[in-house]
Amino acid sequence: MQQDVIIIGAGVIGLATAEQLLLQGAKVTLIERNEVGLESSWAGGGILSPLCPWDYSDDVNRLSQYSAQLFPQWTSNLYKASGTDPEYLISGMKILSFVDKKIIEDWRLQYPTKIKYLATSHTDTHLNKKHNPGNQDQENNSSILMPDIAQVRNPRLLKSLHISVLQLGGKIIENCVVNQINIRNHNVHSLTTAQGQIFADYYVISAGAWSKTLLGSHALGIDIKPIKGQMLLFKFNEPPITNILIKDDVYVIPRQDGHLLVGSTIEDVGFNKKTTITARNNLMQKAREILPSLDKMPIIKQWAGLRPATKKNSPYIGRHSTLSNLFINAGHFRYGIVMAPASAEILTNEITNHSQKIDISPYQPGSAFRTELQ
Repeated sequence: MQQDVIIIGAGVIGLATAEQLLLQGAKVTLIERNEVGLESSWAGGGILSPLCPWDYSDDVNRLSQYSAQLFPQWTSNLYKASGTDPEYLISGMKILSFVDKKIIEDWRLQYPTKIKYLATSHTDTHLNKKHNPGNQDQENNSSILMPDIAQVRNPRLLKSLHISVLQLGGKIIENCVVNQINIRNHNVHSLTTAQGQIFADYYVISAGAWSKTLLGSHALGIDIKPIKGQMLLFKFNEPPITNILIKDDVYVIPRQDGHLLVGSTIEDVGFNKKTTITARNNLMQKAREILPSLDKMPIIKQWAGLRPATKKNSPYIGRHSTLSNLFINAGHFRYGIVMAPASAEILTNEITNHSQKIDISPYQPGSAFRTELQ
């Protein structure tokens, strides 16, 4: 494939798509409005699963599960190529909120997944002995462990992808805003950017929360908006827990070096990335209920990211409905990291006319246009 491809957006989706296209022989340029990987891709937690997958649609589950299966080989290859370890780790995910067992078992009929029903404390044995002896679960000692759920460390994954793309011959233009998409004869003719006009054979929009704004009048049913999420970071001398812990709408993620993430809020406030004391206090209060040892730990950092949310709660991946050389890979909301390798594979197969390994019809941008016309 000797065509030029321009990808707008150098987050995890744009970088993963660029990597796949470069491996197919394309000449790829990424255009990023800020710096590589510093928007929602960097801000998230890196859990390779929806938080409680039975609460999500088949479209989300199907793509997430398929994509999660690609991670061991993908991250291994990235580590070898870049020298940066994305820190893929099967840490398991423990859900502490009371749930309906029948709902979970009905979901498992369609998505076979290892699950253990536990009658234990909120936290694992290691934590109880070292940090909070005697603490018991306040919800009938009921919790669920999904032992095969993995995580990656977002900044490390992005760094390894960045290096890999450059090594494969990709070009990245940072701090370059796309001001206009120029159309001629039902094709994208060029892009008007802060650094001049840029031309290519194919164009891919992977601009996250900014994708709909960028498309403007060409959005045609593609409805993506920013949803802010705030996070807190702590640092222990060693990991205080082994599993990812989830209770209600808050999660706690242990890293191998003792860092611990707490997230995340869901705020519909437009393109406002300011952190707030209210979010800080709410997250802290709920996190302490999950992990009481946090009560004595200082907050190292607080930040916010803007997730690209869609009405259908799943991404758009594929060819634009009316512009034949324009493709979309955006709208992944909370699942951009876990869905990245599969989304990149799907989009690359679309551009190169290769067969798909899963049903991609739910993610096609054209379906959004048809829905809008009905």
